[in-house]
Amino acid sequence: MALRFPRFSQGLAQDPTTRRIWFGIATAHDFESHDDITEERLYQNIFASHFGQLAIIFLWTSGNLFHVAWQGNFETWVQDPLHVRPIAHAIWDPHFGQPAVEAFTRGGALGPVNIAYSGVYQWWYTIGLRTNEDLYTGALFLLFLSALSLIGGWLHLQPKWKPRVSWFKNAESRLNHHLSGLFGVSSLAWTGHLVHVAIPASRGEYVRWNNLLNVLPHPQGLGPLFTGQWNLYAQNPDSSSHLFGTSQGSGTAILTLLGGFHPQTQSLWLTDMAHHHLAIAILFLIAGHMYRTNFGIGHSIKDLLEAHIPPGGRLGRGHKGLYDTINNSIHFQLGLALASLGVITSLVAQHMYSLPAYAFIAQDFTTQAALYTHHQYIAGFIMTGAFAHGAIFFIRDYNPEQNEDNVLARMLDHKEAIISHLSWASLFLGFHTLGLYVHNDVMLAFGTPEKQILIEPIFAQWIQSAHGKTSYGFDVLLSSTSGPAFNAGRSIWLPGWLNAINENSNSLFLTIGPGDFLVHHAIALGLHTTTLILVKGALDARGSKLMPDKKDFGYSFPCDGPGRGGTCDISAWDAFYLAVFWMLNTIGWVTFYWHWKHITLWQGNVSQFNESSTYLMGWLRDYLWLNSSQLINGYNPFGMNSLSVWAWMFLFGHLVWATGFMFLISWRGYWQELIETLAWAHERTPLANLIRWKDKPVALSIVQARLVGLAHFSVGYIFTYAAFLIASTSGKFG
Repeated sequence: MALRFPRFSQGLAQDPTTRRIWFGIATAHDFESHDDITEERLYQNIFASHFGQLAIIFLWTSGNLFHVAWQGNFETWVQDPLHVRPIAHAIWDPHFGQPAVEAFTRGGALGPVNIAYSGVYQWWYTIGLRTNEDLYTGALFLLFLSALSLIGGWLHLQPKWKPRVSWFKNAESRLNHHLSGLFGVSSLAWTGHLVHVAIPASRGEYVRWNNLLNVLPHPQGLGPLFTGQWNLYAQNPDSSSHLFGTSQGSGTAILTLLGGFHPQTQSLWLTDMAHHHLAIAILFLIAGHMYRTNFGIGHSIKDLLEAHIPPGGRLGRGHKGLYDTINNSIHFQLGLALASLGVITSLVAQHMYSLPAYAFIAQDFTTQAALYTHHQYIAGFIMTGAFAHGAIFFIRDYNPEQNEDNVLARMLDHKEAIISHLSWASLFLGFHTLGLYVHNDVMLAFGTPEKQILIEPIFAQWIQSAHGKTSYGFDVLLSSTSGPAFNAGRSIWLPGWLNAINENSNSLFLTIGPGDFLVHHAIALGLHTTTLILVKGALDARGSKLMPDKKDFGYSFPCDGPGRGGTCDISAWDAFYLAVFWMLNTIGWVTFYWHWKHITLWQGNVSQFNESSTYLMGWLRDYLWLNSSQLINGYNPFGMNSLSVWAWMFLFGHLVWATGFMFLISWRGYWQELIETLAWAHERTPLANLIRWKDKPVALSIVQARLVGLAHFSVGYIFTYAAFLIASTSGKFG
């Protein structure tokens, strides 16, 4: 018999129904479950797939560079970054007709184009790129790296080049390479690029391969480095009147601690960033050499963990057994990696707007909004994934004998306390926050706004004051003009910080009031509830009071019949599935808050947010409804404008989102009956019945239908908000 899909599972390949196709797709990447899999092949497959991932990333970035160089207006934009709209790429076939062609011909282009809201122009400009030729060179280089990655992936699947399992499990060598190699050396290389190319470019000097070795980045060269006079590299920084990209008002410093923002570009000082990357490089180069590899010196991770018995014995045997548990479980490692990456992605969202690193990006409001929202959504998906793989670890890899009485086992032992505390926190936050919002809503509806319950966030204001914000009048730490910290800050370190934090035109430590207090607690509710569902799913993955043998059923099972009081919806997969809805909901509140607060800040009417954000109708009317009006008018009886594409995406997003409910709210029997009726009709319809299929059509399983529903819900939700966000922001600020 010819080999049928899926080749990795002969059991599935022989399934006579369409289940073969869907289950095949669903388990294609679950290498552990494939026929003939060995631990060695498992590790090698995953390792090789990393090269494919890198190839895709390089190809994607190369495509961005290539299309901007080919169809963009980078060189024109560089001449006037604040007034020229950056072009992402051309539109081949603008819909509909002449009005569309006119509406989308902008940014100085000759034909219809898309505007870039990704920040790539600002990024490339900041790191020293200036011409289309630079962009083409970058695109070609990344294309070369992409090809190299693909060859690397193929090579490491060849018998001679396949790494052994022992290589994958050598934790110390991996730390050495990842910390020193990836983080350390790349940060050092990036410092080199900033000092040799980007900083000279910001001062009007064009450094490329042909003159790299002739242009000194600093007048005194390497002298100060070897004589220990490192402070010379910080002397004579760019002045506050420096025009970015020119020598006017520029200095000679390369590594500084100025703090605050470049007055013209509203972004961090390039010389501060070079200093930061140099510090990171040194830190990681040292960190990567602390572990015992070839020379028998340094720490052994296993010894460290075994020796770590907490004082007082309140945590049992502490970290004993953790080394082997983590080192032998790919799911545990992936869970840790996803948790770290998720947090860092959310931090990127927060810092990209509050401390912008790229020149002029702070004045490109739509890009700021798009990047914040993009990174928060990505962070949400990655963080929920961390818990999913944590749960799979407990089901597939956790060994109770190996972890007796250590921190992992003790966490499982008192999971009821953890789950109930999280539940209590979520209930408290939910009822109190909603109670305040509803009370305020009713007071507004009855025409007595003065009876609202408005709570000043005094603790948060105190923390802002401690960092130097003076408007609250707390007079504490950095906001106390007589304190030693304040005086040191004026001269020794970051003299620009205090100016920046008290400047009202940037997004640093925004002034907060009762509206912020309420929405912060709404977000806290969302975060705690999402965490509750995820933590419960992982901690109950092996078994619960209701279903002690749950681990024998695997990660995603729909039910175990009607016994035990009903066991539907309690698999670890179901917890993940529910948590994703809460995650999307929470990030909705986060992005609504961020966007509305910034729109009013940028428009100079902060009082609108302050007054309307304390009650529910304010959010619905003054944020959602008010800001969707331009979007909805993308098409109207009088024609169309450049927002029409977002109007269409807004509608399409709603359609995809609503389709999700078709899968979420109806079960298998309904679909099976419908499918059989359709198949019957098909077989009896002339012409149509010439087309036959071998697999008997069957409905999706409950778990699969949920996945399809969740995917539509998520994609539609994000499409809808993306269209709203970009249209409402670009409609106001261009």
